[in-house]
Amino acid sequence: MAEYTKVALDAMGGDNAPACNVTGALRALKDNDRLIVNLVGRKADIEAALADEKINEGIVYDKSRLNIVDAPDVIENAEPPVMAIRKKKDSSIVVAMNMVKEGKCDAYVSAGSTGATLVGGQVIVGRIKGVERAPLAPLLPTKKGMSLIVDCGANVDARPSMLVQFAKMGSIYMENVVGVSRPKVAIVNIGAEEDKGNNLVKETFPLLKACPEINFVGSVEARDIPYGDVDVVVCDAFVGNVLLKMYEGTGKVLMGELKDAMMSSTKTKIGALLVKSALKDKLKKYDASEYGGAPMLGLNGLVVKTHGSSTPKEIRNTLLECVKFKEQNISEKIKAVL
Repeated sequence: MAEYTKVALDAMGGDNAPACNVTGALRALKDNDRLIVNLVGRKADIEAALADEKINEGIVYDKSRLNIVDAPDVIENAEPPVMAIRKKKDSSIVVAMNMVKEGKCDAYVSAGSTGATLVGGQVIVGRIKGVERAPLAPLLPTKKGMSLIVDCGANVDARPSMLVQFAKMGSIYMENVVGVSRPKVAIVNIGAEEDKGNNLVKETFPLLKACPEINFVGSVEARDIPYGDVDVVVCDAFVGNVLLKMYEGTGKVLMGELKDAMMSSTKTKIGALLVKSALKDKLKKYDASEYGGAPMLGLNGLVVKTHGSSTPKEIRNTLLECVKFKEQNISEKIKAVL
């Protein structure tokens, strides 16, 4: 009998909740029979979404693998995360996090408050013994495939020892979840030379170089990351978040400019029709929704944060990512290394 992966999905999190989350959950259940989804949130709202034909898309699913867990409160993005986690015990985020802590679920997924998710991951789910801090690690599309950026938002002020752990955990994730053999690890720097960078980078570089558990290849500059020559990109959360937002913003601008250029005249519209199919296939890999959410590595259970503007496609892919994470025993492998 197949072992199930049980996920607590924050049904109230995100710009389009609960509709987007419900649709994504149903799609994931349809596509993977080893998944159980617990929709955590306001019961009446979730039931209404499940009954709406536009939301449920007519998907026939195994009702024994979908549960509704009532959580009447919602933590909003503007609320102070620590205070919200302490006061709103009946919120969808806290209830879902506790399901992971208590072993009722293997993973937590949310498109809601990033701050509350980061705080809850550290405080409620808790870190694996030996892990200094849990980084947020999204996959970035590159010319050659995907690169993992660690950290992109959880630890703005990091120490060298923390970055070394980020590198180890990122390598484990890329090797076991993405399937990259001996992933190449690099630290974000302002030049390729070993003596460049701020104090954090200069102190961390020799530690990474001497670390036998990783395949460290040196420094990587921001402009080289999109080419995909590096699999694990190590940095503190301040640098990582700037990289991520710049990456996303540049992508949107370029796509907008490309669309405007193609629609600018009758001639360009004809050209657009001719290249549409090839262009669509080529650009598909740069769609963030293809890769699911960003996991917090190094916790006692899996915590995954998706974009606030997540589509049902991204929710679906994130839920399926949770199955792979559990089946590859990522947490146990991190424990063994750290």
